[in-house]
Amino acid sequence: MRTIGLRMNTMTLWHITGWEFAALALAALLVGFSKTAVSGANTVSLAIFAAVLPARASTGVLLPLLIAGDVLAVLTYRRHAHWPTLWRLFPAVAAGVVFGTLFLMWADDGAVRTSIGAILLLMAGVTVWRRRTAETAAGPEAVAGRAGRVKARSYGVLGGFTTMVANAGGPVMSMYLLSAGFRKLGFLGTSAFFFLIVNLSKVPFSVGLGLIDGHSLLLDAALAAFVVPGALLGKWAVHRINQRLFEQLVIAATVVGGLQLLLR
Repeated sequence: MRTIGLRMNTMTLWHITGWEFAALALAALLVGFSKTAVSGANTVSLAIFAAVLPARASTGVLLPLLIAGDVLAVLTYRRHAHWPTLWRLFPAVAAGVVFGTLFLMWADDGAVRTSIGAILLLMAGVTVWRRRTAETAAGPEAVAGRAGRVKARSYGVLGGFTTMVANAGGPVMSMYLLSAGFRKLGFLGTSAFFFLIVNLSKVPFSVGLGLIDGHSLLLDAALAAFVVPGALLGKWAVHRINQRLFEQLVIAATVVGGLQLLLR
């Protein structure tokens, strides 16, 4: 797809072709859907954004849309969050966000695009492993104690780094929550608060890096309307969707998106 200039401007929306805007609108709808139904569909969204927009700019445009989806998810599943798990993760995630910010200060657009592609492929592998280990798990895993703390720190740092660099922390946190034995509603409620807090904490870093400004928010304003129906669709589908088939499609789309970014 054709890309636009690195720095957004007030004409950015009008410089995007109809097909490109349709692709971004579909990605925004998937953001809402992933927040209230299937975490992981978001990796498809970031692949689309990185294909239509410059890689660095895409992360800044996508972040406000993710926050909008997080707010809708919190309103939907706020009663099901498990706060002890969240407090255990946040310090390590903060360290990962700092590492990701330092990387973005150093990396050019090509390095970011390659990194996003590699992260997408890594997350696809993580998702496959997550699904297999979830199938063989005998029951909820204790997350207290030394082993639990080490696990939380490892996942937290990786999740913070991937969410800062590519908004791709979803599969990492999904694997952690599922391995900890969370059921569907507890999973959705805990991840909703987790990503709302983490994504809000990323805003100052993104603004400081020039990834978010008044011009990029113009495009967000046009795309935000598609997040809401996606979230409503996810809320309707969460108890009806064949999640196995959908995750297979998400994995395939993620691999294609990752390869497309690596080979550009």
